[in-house]
Amino acid sequence: MPHRSELDAPLVDLPATGYVYQTGWRLGTTDIDERKRLRLDGVARYIQEVGAEHLADAGLAEVHPHWIVLRTVIDVIEPIELPSDIIFRRWCAALSTRWCAMRVQLEGSAGGRIETEGFWLCVNKDTLTPSRLTDECIARFGSTTADHRLKWRPWLAESVRDGSPGTYPNDTPFPLRRTDIDPFEHVNNTIYWHGVVEIVGQLAAVADLTAAPHRAVLEYRSPIKLGEPLTIRSDQREDCIRMHFVVGDDVRAAALVCKI
Repeated sequence: MPHRSELDAPLVDLPATGYVYQTGWRLGTTDIDERKRLRLDGVARYIQEVGAEHLADAGLAEVHPHWIVLRTVIDVIEPIELPSDIIFRRWCAALSTRWCAMRVQLEGSAGGRIETEGFWLCVNKDTLTPSRLTDECIARFGSTTADHRLKWRPWLAESVRDGSPGTYPNDTPFPLRRTDIDPFEHVNNTIYWHGVVEIVGQLAAVADLTAAPHRAVLEYRSPIKLGEPLTIRSDQREDCIRMHFVVGDDVRAAALVCKI
């Protein structure tokens, strides 16, 4: 099991000072479920686009154009429902010399609030290896946090023992499409959330996790390429659903959805 202290810990609050980027747009009709609520995969796409806008606003889009997400946390405190405009606020919650934890808050004009955090690794635009953040980037992002010694630690490592998939009873094939592939020729990180939504929908008849405030965590292990046979193995225990995204017996990502 994951360390409950980490999984249960609330995300950091909006800072009173420092560089907080704010933008907004209308909730899209393609991003809602049958109850007209913003889906998890829609949240993932939105926070990725807000991140790109944030880099441009900070003057860092050309300096640090490439980032790889290692973990995404989405806390649905209250669903955002159509019709609604959404205000996005993005800031740095912690950082080190090569990565940072970036918070994005989504607030609906008609009600609803979703809190997210992504652990982002900066990569060199030429070599695609981990890259040191520039002093300007550290200064701008670091203005909203006193934690400048952020360390990476997987939250879901215990459910992925040495890369071997757990004995989860449910197997769901998840065919990939060319539209799922990013410029690195890997499955885009937001596509995994399509799988999370699908599995939660299948198992929610037993315990509807999305009817109450809930936290979804997705950690990425190694890339998936077009043509690889992807399967999602899942299990539900009490108020949690666990998932492994596997190719053969190789776990490429792990996810957990639990009531808060």
